[in-house]
Amino acid sequence: MSKRDYYEILGISRGASQDELRQAHRRLVRKLHPDVNKADDASTQFSEVQEAYDVLSDTDKRAQYDRFGHSGMGAGQPGQQGGGAPWSDVDPETFESVFGDFFRGSGGGRAGGGFDAGGFSGQGRRARQAPPRRGSDLRHELDITFLVAARGGTETLRLSGQDGSEEKIEVRIPPGVQDGATLRVRGKGGSGTDGGADGDIRLKLKVGPHPWYRREGLDLMMDVPISIAESALGTSVELPLLSGSVTLRIPPGTGSGVKLRMSGRGITDAKGVSGDFLAVVSVVGPKSLSEEDQASLSDIGTRLEDPRRSLAWSQSFES
Repeated sequence: MSKRDYYEILGISRGASQDELRQAHRRLVRKLHPDVNKADDASTQFSEVQEAYDVLSDTDKRAQYDRFGHSGMGAGQPGQQGGGAPWSDVDPETFESVFGDFFRGSGGGRAGGGFDAGGFSGQGRRARQAPPRRGSDLRHELDITFLVAARGGTETLRLSGQDGSEEKIEVRIPPGVQDGATLRVRGKGGSGTDGGADGDIRLKLKVGPHPWYRREGLDLMMDVPISIAESALGTSVELPLLSGSVTLRIPPGTGSGVKLRMSGRGITDAKGVSGDFLAVVSVVGPKSLSEEDQASLSDIGTRLEDPRRSLAWSQSFES
């Protein structure tokens, strides 16, 4: 794919009409086509012209290119493919306008019918009013943070205008949106033709991770590490919420994996529906103990009930 600006390649402005586009294309085909121009780089330049014309002559592709440039174009852009004749990528009308005189001069024309390339006749054409055509919808991915997805907010989308100017659009992100959700920006897509309405931009949201929180639907989850003493004796922990904070009471004997739920303190969506906040307890053992602490814990351990006594596999070792 050429990285040069397509409008620059064809020598036209970004606001050029389809007629101006076709005229520029024909002029360059006459100049650069390998069957006419024998320069070493003629074939390369011709392919570059064809690539630019293939994109800009297609309403949908042109709209995508105008908004996002080369980054908005998918892989595998149309262009000259190997194995065919050098003129095979030129449309019949352009082919006739460039090479028709050569064929007619050598007897290749048809009496009364004009030159026919692929069944395209120059006679019998009647102008007719094209129906209004709505512009194409453009698709783009928008990265947002975890907190913006949870709380809602705004993100700035930068678009390129047809005159090369930059347009900034403030996109409102409703609270509670999920990763992969799609938002529509109306009237900012491809331009309509013959009086048709402009298309929309469809934004697919990509939500980033958060260092503390994760979510399941509207439920907000947070891992809360506690020590073995806090697990045995119970404790109170101050936890941050999306708005404000809460004091969580952890009962004595709470083990790892226990989920302590606070109803209605999770994520609230645009309809006012709220999820819950779940503190997921994780008991963290000490990495090192003094000899005194080891002796104390060992003494306590001999007096505690074996937590594996009720398990079937544990009883099999006693028999």
